[in-house]
Amino acid sequence: MKNVYCSLFGHNYQVSKDITYYVKEYKCRKCKTEMTIDGNGHFIPLTSKFKEINNVLHRVHKKRLEKSQQFVMLDF
Repeated sequence: MKNVYCSLFGHNYQVSKDITYYVKEYKCRKCKTEMTIDGNGHFIPLTSKFKEINNVLHRVHKKRLEKSQQFVMLDF
């Protein structure tokens, strides 16, 4: 029944996880379909390959943020 709703009215995507400022993971509220953004800015299904890519990207982004915050604290 949930898939019928989405096929008639379209998906209702909500951000489920922020990877970086521009890459996010989305999940449909009705049918629980997961999507992400690819390198070109298009919605694509969230496969295991893209989950792994997003996890690595999130770790790199997090380390860069921590490093830049430490650098800012050293300037004062």
